[in-house]
Amino acid sequence: MSEGAGTNPMVIVGGGKTGGTAAATLREEGYEGPLVIISREPGIPFGRPPLSKTYLRSEEGLDEWYIKPADWYEANGVELRTESVVAVDPPAHTLALDSGQQLEYHKLLLATGGTNRRLRIPGAELPGIYSLRSVAECDAIKHEAVPGRRAAVVGMGFIGCEVAASLAQLGVQVTAVFPGTNPLERVLGEQIGALISAMHRANGVRLLGGAKVAAFEGAERLESVVMADGERVACDFAVVGVGIEPDVSAVASSSMTQENGILVDEQCRSSATDIYAAGDVANHLHPVLGRIRVEHYNSATHHGAAAARSMLGSADPFGYIHNFWTDQYEHTLQYVGHATSWDDFVVRGNLQEGKLIGFYLVAGVVRAAVGLDRGGDPEWEPDSEMAASARLVARRARPDRGALTNERADLGSLAR
Repeated sequence: MSEGAGTNPMVIVGGGKTGGTAAATLREEGYEGPLVIISREPGIPFGRPPLSKTYLRSEEGLDEWYIKPADWYEANGVELRTESVVAVDPPAHTLALDSGQQLEYHKLLLATGGTNRRLRIPGAELPGIYSLRSVAECDAIKHEAVPGRRAAVVGMGFIGCEVAASLAQLGVQVTAVFPGTNPLERVLGEQIGALISAMHRANGVRLLGGAKVAAFEGAERLESVVMADGERVACDFAVVGVGIEPDVSAVASSSMTQENGILVDEQCRSSATDIYAAGDVANHLHPVLGRIRVEHYNSATHHGAAAARSMLGSADPFGYIHNFWTDQYEHTLQYVGHATSWDDFVVRGNLQEGKLIGFYLVAGVVRAAVGLDRGGDPEWEPDSEMAASARLVARRARPDRGALTNERADLGSLAR
């Protein structure tokens, strides 16, 4: 395709995994016109998973996580601009930049991701309190993570769990503070949450479940985290991971339809002509899973590519069955589908040993599945149990409950 050649540029706002993948896809699909990526962060687009894991532990660099090598962008006519978009004018097809410049666009992809939620409590601005989103933030945490030091991790979602595990592996004494009984219980349920608790305790992490942080205290920098019940947790530094908010600042004053992000249809199209959204910022309509907003790496990859194809005229719906993984210590957890609630949780394997596949059912229909130290990678192993589980979700399968638990029943056959 050569749509847009000789016109205003295709513009991508956001230089993360979604935006970088979209730019690469546009070129791979034959788009030859001008193409611009605008990002607040300097550098080239890359994937963020190692920031909470291997890069944080200084086990690998980021080279393997670049979407494309640094010289690819100039060689392929992709302009990288380190600026912020302060406003979008959909009728005029223009962007206002923080430099004061206006930029006209042919089509626009918003891949702005999210911004970390902040705790608005006393002491929250003390030195020694970190969040994790950028390389610079990760480098600051790495500098603090010296064996024998004490860290408080506030929030035990996926990022909090991975950071707590990495810090513990680095020899830091970790206390984790989070609502609920177990980490990730809201997403994965009580049984899997209990297994994750056991993992962290086995590696020396102190878990304060059901606790609420009321304040941070310290003279010149952080010295302790204060709980609502008055308990003080002494620490040398803290990492706060309490989720993200979709970054809609660029379109805050526009008339684009928004609700928990930018609302888009199955082709990644927003309510404004020629404006698309993908990745963390997009609340998208999925042909199987309904309307959802997903914040995971694999989804960013597939959504960015789908948005690029839509910008080039494809009418194919974005029907990718979302999946994600998390590595904590020597354990790997895979998840496919999407279930915010369920009426049955069916286990194949051994819950006591913590090596299993679990299925989240609603009225007998498989809505999601989780694999803990079992099942394979659904992205790279098409014959794996987790790939078969993704096909069960995609087909809204209602398999016999006994067949799901029966180790001798082939999941691939059930999916077919």
